[in-house]
Amino acid sequence: MTFLPMPFHSLLLFVVWLLLNNSASPGHILLAVFFAISIPLLVNSMRDEHPKLKKPWLAFRYFLLVLKDILVANFQVALLVLGPIKKLEPGFVAVPLDVKSDVGITLLASTVSLTPGTLSAEVSEDKQWLYVHALHMTNEQELIDEIKQRYERPIKEILGC
Repeated sequence: MTFLPMPFHSLLLFVVWLLLNNSASPGHILLAVFFAISIPLLVNSMRDEHPKLKKPWLAFRYFLLVLKDILVANFQVALLVLGPIKKLEPGFVAVPLDVKSDVGITLLASTVSLTPGTLSAEVSEDKQWLYVHALHMTNEQELIDEIKQRYERPIKEILGC
């Protein structure tokens, strides 16, 4: 165990304590040092190790892809909603997950939910399936393939998992 397991957090705690109290008196500085050292030591064992970005440039490209998909999907959903309601074919689909990390699954589920027309409903308890609701789904396998190729594959590459 290191003396300061989270140095940035310790510095942040120190500064925030002094700012919140609006004082740099010796007593507040001593308390700030105490909190800056003790709180990170107490919570360090609760930290999860998250996967690191293996390919930051790909992460930026993924961000741009998702942004573009959100814009395009907004127009598609608007056309669907403004059209005849009888044409809508909503449905649920179970997408098998290849990504195993909690961060990867969260990113995938968030991406699906951010894109208008689809919504991540649930992740199975064994983390093998992501259940997705689609506003309009004509081909179940096509939606699964799109999610896996367009979103899951880059996430796996970015996180290296």
